[in-house]
Amino acid sequence: QKHTVTKNMQNEPNKLLKNTKVQKHRERLNKHYKHLIKTRKKISLHQNGHIVALNGHAPHAAAAALPMPQFTPPASSPAPMDTPMDTPTSSTTVLREQWEGKHEFLLSCIGYCVGLGNVWRFPYLCYRNGGGVFLIPYFLMLFVTGVPLFLMELSLGQYGSAGPITVWKCCPLLKGIGIGMLCVSVLVCLYYNVIIAWTFYYLGSSLQSPLPWSCDHVDNAAICGNASLFCVIKCVNVCVLLSSERVLGVVHSEGLHDPGPVRWQLALCLLAAWIIIFLCMMKGIRSSGKVVYVTATFPYLVLVVLVIRGATLEGSLQGVAFYLTPDWGRLANAQVWNDAASQIFYSLGIGVGGLLSMASYNKFDNNVIRDTIIITMGNCATSFFAGFAIFSVLGHMAWRKGVAVQEVADSGPGLAFVAYPEALALLPGSVFWSILFFIMLFMLGVDTLFGNMEGITTAVLDEFPHLRGNTLHKSLFLGVLCFCFYLMGLLLVTNGGIYWFTLIDSFSTSFGLIIITLFMCLGISFFYGVNQFCQDIVDMIPLCPPWCRRLLLYFKACWVFCTPFLLLVSLCYYMCRVCMFSLCSKAADDKVL
Repeated sequence: QKHTVTKNMQNEPNKLLKNTKVQKHRERLNKHYKHLIKTRKKISLHQNGHIVALNGHAPHAAAAALPMPQFTPPASSPAPMDTPMDTPTSSTTVLREQWEGKHEFLLSCIGYCVGLGNVWRFPYLCYRNGGGVFLIPYFLMLFVTGVPLFLMELSLGQYGSAGPITVWKCCPLLKGIGIGMLCVSVLVCLYYNVIIAWTFYYLGSSLQSPLPWSCDHVDNAAICGNASLFCVIKCVNVCVLLSSERVLGVVHSEGLHDPGPVRWQLALCLLAAWIIIFLCMMKGIRSSGKVVYVTATFPYLVLVVLVIRGATLEGSLQGVAFYLTPDWGRLANAQVWNDAASQIFYSLGIGVGGLLSMASYNKFDNNVIRDTIIITMGNCATSFFAGFAIFSVLGHMAWRKGVAVQEVADSGPGLAFVAYPEALALLPGSVFWSILFFIMLFMLGVDTLFGNMEGITTAVLDEFPHLRGNTLHKSLFLGVLCFCFYLMGLLLVTNGGIYWFTLIDSFSTSFGLIIITLFMCLGISFFYGVNQFCQDIVDMIPLCPPWCRRLLLYFKACWVFCTPFLLLVSLCYYMCRVCMFSLCSKAADDKVL
């Protein structure tokens, strides 16, 4: 008996040590369990619906649909835990689609950002604002305003898993930002598909041999006749202008007050464009996510072919030199910096709601910082690369005409539908190159319109969730939306439609976008809380690498100080220009009177 008591006394310390280890192990399990429940609450937001509470989550409703973990905390745990099952569900969640693959989201965003502005707007702005010098304000605006705002919009959509309007339930005071995004998207979709209709018309015209704007065509025989080579080159310019006038009908209208009749050729092309958009988006991201594998990659193939072909032409180096030759004195011009900022907004598609909507279909743990860098850098590289394809051919045309490059270069739609077709008409095999070029323009336009339409449909479907659950109702809604856009777009394909097109293009994507992005940046930084927003981004990235955390410090500084300041400066500069223009117009009218 004495031996037994002695043995028990010796084993007592071992039992105490063992109990201490068990208790510590239980505490670790409890801590891990709490972290697991917190993470699952966030992920369930994307798996089960789009309910957003004050901090971006719907803890009780989302977590209630979750299975319990495999282990059960011991009853003797020192700190009993509250499980999500303790609270009833507060609302019914709605199933939400997700991208079937990582590449679908990346290609959709790249296709949305890389649009017609990369081909016709950036090269022109680059040569007009000092050539290679323009890249300095361009990249400065990109890193200080473009990339931070791009990341903010993607993160907001992915974390909230909702469209441009519903996502602001995290801060109802800012819901007007989502409504503003929806209004801008409507205006952009209204006129952007008209460009695709023009592309259809030129693509159909390119199937003829010879091209309708070449001197070999029978309709242009009276203009060109039996002229010499130099005269023929000049006649090609006249033929292209006449062809564009036949398309636009602008010579038959005096202005906005005189739209004239609808041009039935363009009306049919516009109808075909909206039918294609409807068919590609009929099943939402399940259908458009497959289409972008072709529409987002084919333009790059065409650009490479055009660059190689342009490099073999005589005088191409003259055009490239004109495109890149720096003019350092242009940096002192405020207009250069304003053009750089406007091009960033125009090409990245910030503030329209398309990025936010496409990101809302992402998985919760997608690395949004990595995607932001890939998409923005790819977009800017495409813009710069497209300049070589454009100006190498324009340099050849200037060489053949014996004039300077600036005399053959044009801006906006004139570059894509006048200057470049004129250059292609002078090349051997002009029909092939013309078809290739306009197919590229068509795919660039369709990709961008996918994003804009997705912003509208996602915003409406999130506000009326019952439409999302019924495939027939969803298709009917999309069909009615496309038909309404077609009817409104008929105004832009009249004889005076180009005036209305210019009006919408000039005022829908400049002043409005600056105001929307300014309030979005200020709202997230000071109302929602920039620290909370950064923590939300960290929560979305599993095992967030150190470089992401360091980049977030930079983005935080941009969101709070740099980006709002530059947006405010751009807004003031734009308003000053409008006021000066109004005063000058009034003074001119008074002088005439």
